[in-house]
Amino acid sequence: MNTANDRTQVDVGLTASKAETVAEALNTYLANLQVLYTKLHNYHWNIEGDSFFTLHAQLEQMYNVVNAEIDEVAERILKIGFRPMARGVDYVKHSDIQEVPSKAYHGKDIAETLAGDYRTLCVKLRHLISAAEKAGDDGTADDATAYLKDKEQMVWMLTAYKS
Repeated sequence: MNTANDRTQVDVGLTASKAETVAEALNTYLANLQVLYTKLHNYHWNIEGDSFFTLHAQLEQMYNVVNAEIDEVAERILKIGFRPMARGVDYVKHSDIQEVPSKAYHGKDIAETLAGDYRTLCVKLRHLISAAEKAGDDGTADDATAYLKDKEQMVWMLTAYKS
């Protein structure tokens, strides 16, 4: 990621180097969200079996939440003076979440995989919160803390579902 060349004219009072560190962490998180968003759609389209009706609707709700968060994260990057990633190839390259092929999936397998993905997001958010706090970027730290609470809830729910 080369955020140094992706500065904007926005200056919210963070030093360029501190803002760049936060923007890099935000862009990594954005990449993870984008890959998760696609994965959630894939599961939504391809779920089969006894849990179809339950999870088909739940997966739609989940990708709608992620979609809104994607927009918020990208706009946060712009607010601190950098540009968000915007190419699929970059998302895949920088994401810690793995894509999955289009094939039939069953509920417990989906829940297990997504619980791991949401745990990954929890780890990335803790890193983002730490970077934002060190940079004095309370806005990003506050947003990331709210996202973390949501992701922890998803880990709990997905873990309970697959048990």
